[in-house]
Amino acid sequence: MSTTLTPTPGTGAGVSAAVPGVRRADEPAGLRARIRGGLRDTPRRLAAVLAGLVALGILVGAIGFAGVRQRAALIDGVTSRSGPLVVAAQDLYRALSDADATAASAFLSGGVEPAAQRERYQRDLSQATAALSTLTAGRAGEELRTDTISVLASGLPMYAGLIETARSYNRQGLPVGAAYLREASGLMRERLLPAALLLYRTVSGELREARSGAASFPWFAVLLGVLAVAALVAAQRWLTRRTNRVFNVGLLIATAAVVALIGWLGTSAVVTATRLSASDRDGSAQVDRLVQARAAALQARADESLTLVARGGGAEFEEDYTLVLNRLIGTDGQGGLLRAAADGATDPGTRAAARDAAEQARAWLAAHQKLRQLDDNGGYTEAVQAVVGDGPEATTTIFNELDQVLADAIVADSDRFAAHARSAGRALSGVDIGVLALALIMVLGVAVGIQRRLAEYR
Repeated sequence: MSTTLTPTPGTGAGVSAAVPGVRRADEPAGLRARIRGGLRDTPRRLAAVLAGLVALGILVGAIGFAGVRQRAALIDGVTSRSGPLVVAAQDLYRALSDADATAASAFLSGGVEPAAQRERYQRDLSQATAALSTLTAGRAGEELRTDTISVLASGLPMYAGLIETARSYNRQGLPVGAAYLREASGLMRERLLPAALLLYRTVSGELREARSGAASFPWFAVLLGVLAVAALVAAQRWLTRRTNRVFNVGLLIATAAVVALIGWLGTSAVVTATRLSASDRDGSAQVDRLVQARAAALQARADESLTLVARGGGAEFEEDYTLVLNRLIGTDGQGGLLRAAADGATDPGTRAAARDAAEQARAWLAAHQKLRQLDDNGGYTEAVQAVVGDGPEATTTIFNELDQVLADAIVADSDRFAAHARSAGRALSGVDIGVLALALIMVLGVAVGIQRRLAEYR
């Protein structure tokens, strides 16, 4: 006799649950219900709030610390790397320009050039070589810089060799020396100086990029800090409703720590950006304008000498001299690069230097016009003396005064740039450690504040 088991209505679920390996159809829904039920349990919700706030505090501290260290590294690069590279590029361009101008001027003396000019030429080559070595050691912009440096490294010995050949022929009184001088000057103007200028622009661009990165505001870290404050306030309000306690000392301390962290990060970033901006406005921007003016003056000096060296065949150099002087002081003598340097200067000393240099340039132009009249009227010897003489009206004397004024202003503005950049670095001093410390205080405050509430449920 067989017996059939008929499930009692309403008991099917219990039978299936008792059979091993059989999953209940309503098990996922039950799991979600248990999770929701668990989160409705105050201790578990407190634990979840604790974990979330601690994780947020750690994240704020880590990102704030990393951001400060990154900006500090960029400022260190500005002061110890990008800045010196820009100075080296300026020195390279100036030394090459001055070597070309000095070599051309030395030829006007005939025979053996004056010892002072020879020494100046040799010093220029040594300074150019040293600056090139400094730039070669740099690493940013490596591909472009390597190509440009290769042009300079191969061209500089070639230029020096042409000058030595020209000197040798000039000592013998042979006209071919002037041809070698023109070839050397052409190499300098067509290859070496453009390469040096490109190098200067490259490292200047690297400096601007580093300064811009260092001056950036830590928006992400600050926004995370604001989010942490909002989460702490929300947690305190929830605890007030649950426990009827108005204040939670631990969470209040945590909130104060995050507010201090945000304030320190923001204030240090603003101060840093302000000082870096000043390093550009009061330093490198002024230096750049003065460097352009000084380079133009050096080119004009070489043009003036080469015009006379050519003995009637230097019309192109005279035309270039006129173009360069127009760029330096404008066609009316009141504009050009020196006027831009004076108008853009924020420092009274730099402004005065630019105006003084403009006055010297106008005096130089007037003296140059007189020597051109002498040369055009057959007074070649007198014209040469008007250039190389040691009197106050000699164009070399006037140029040297102009060049010295610009050189002193460039040094002063370079020092001002370095001082502002170092000051920007000091604005971040200790901020990274402070951010970590404040984030740790937040984490500890949260832990202590919520653990006390959790202890009440045990």
